[in-house]
Amino acid sequence: MLVLSRKTGETIQIGNNVTITVLGVQGGVVKIGINAPRDVRILRGELAKWDVSLPREISAAETQQAVAV
Repeated sequence: MLVLSRKTGETIQIGNNVTITVLGVQGGVVKIGINAPRDVRILRGELAKWDVSLPREISAAETQQAVAV
């Protein structure tokens, strides 16, 4: 995992088509804006785990459960 520090107004570029901008930080909440082509699907992490159309990584805990069965 790449960990970056950014200030309000600063950006992160992913590939040629996706830009993430830090819009603000207030308390423990970070507000971000994502600029990406319409065909790039963007979901919050808690929703992505329920989306069967997306491949997902299997966590170490899930791997251990599968081995135990």
